[in-house]
Amino acid sequence: MILFRRSPLVQIETERLILRPPEQDDFIAWRDLRRASIDFLQPWEPSWAHDHLTLRAFTNRVYWSRRAIKQEQAIPVMLFRKADGVLLGGVTLDNIRRGPAQTATTGYWMGAPYARHGYMREALNGIVAYAFNTMDLSRIEAGCLPENTPSRRLLETCGYKYEGVAQSYLQISGRWRNHVLYANLRSDRRGKTDVG
Repeated sequence: MILFRRSPLVQIETERLILRPPEQDDFIAWRDLRRASIDFLQPWEPSWAHDHLTLRAFTNRVYWSRRAIKQEQAIPVMLFRKADGVLLGGVTLDNIRRGPAQTATTGYWMGAPYARHGYMREALNGIVAYAFNTMDLSRIEAGCLPENTPSRRLLETCGYKYEGVAQSYLQISGRWRNHVLYANLRSDRRGKTDVG
C-alpha cells in the first residue's frame, strides 16, 4: 500500500491546473475570490462564520491543512491555473478512512468567474486519480443538494454514480438539508445509473 505521508506537501498536476495545499501567502487571493463569489457559493455551502474571510481564519485553515495531511485525515488543496497562477477554487479529500473501508469524501468550491470552464472537472479527476493510484483508496464519496444540477452533472461526468438520498445531511444556510449521495469506485462494475 502506498501512503501519501511520503510527501509533506501534496501537489497534483493536471493539464491546466496545479492542486496544492493552501499557504499563508494565498490569503488575499482566497479572500478576494470568496468575497467576489459570495452570492454564487452561499446557496450551496454551510453558513460562513462571522470571521470566515479574516486572516486569522485563513491562518487556522493553513495549519489545519498541514496537520490533516500529516495525520492522513484529509487532503485540502487549492486550484491554481498553470498559465498565470490564478486561484480558481478548492477541493478537499476529507474523512479519509483506512483499514477495511479505504474511503474518503470529496468536497469542492469554485470561484464564480471560473465556473463552467471545465476546471473543477479536471481537478476532481486529478484528485480521484491521486486517491486511487497514490493513496490506494477504493471508494470516494460526494454529496450535493438535490437541486444543484451543475454539481450533479459534474460528479456524474467524473465517474461518480448516484447512490441515494441522505436525510438532513448538512446544514446549509442554517437549515438541515437533504443531499443526494454519489460514489466513485476504483473498480466499478455497476455500469451507468440513471438519475431521475
